[in-house]
Amino acid sequence: MSRRLLAALVAGLFLLGFGITATGIAAAHSAATASVPEDKATVDAGPERASVTFNEVLQPSFPSLTVVGPDGNLWSKGDPVVEGRTVSVALGELGPVGEYTIAYRVTSADGHPVSGKRHFTLSKPGNGTPGPKPNAKADGSSDSSGGIPLWVFIVGAIVLFGGGLAFALFGGRSRNPRR
Repeated sequence: MSRRLLAALVAGLFLLGFGITATGIAAAHSAATASVPEDKATVDAGPERASVTFNEVLQPSFPSLTVVGPDGNLWSKGDPVVEGRTVSVALGELGPVGEYTIAYRVTSADGHPVSGKRHFTLSKPGNGTPGPKPNAKADGSSDSSGGIPLWVFIVGAIVLFGGGLAFALFGGRSRNPRR
């Protein structure tokens, strides 16, 4: 094996190990530990407020907490509130029987966004009035724009890394060392 190839292999393994180590550290963000109603619980009636509790204090900036029913409508009312480790939102009386989804997006203590979903099932119908469909605009249409998909960034990173590695291995020096 040539020295150049061996050096590239060692550098690649070093970068891979560093990447795995850094990912392990970055994965230590806030995690949901409980919710009201509990995840996968069956309830006869919904609580006054739906909430999700985390393992650490949350930042109060830009929380999102919604409850969407089996009919696809919002059943959460108003804006979410962060109090210490818990984010909550008011619920009116719920409506149709079926699975409800609590979706959250909060900012962890270290400043990273954390999102996820929890589910509960309503076993008895309620008389509540639903809100609009999630992402509905004032004119009744919905916004289906999800932004740029994550895979675009991953492919871009791979291409840039591969191009840089190729340049470092083959393009950085002249092929003819005797001049």
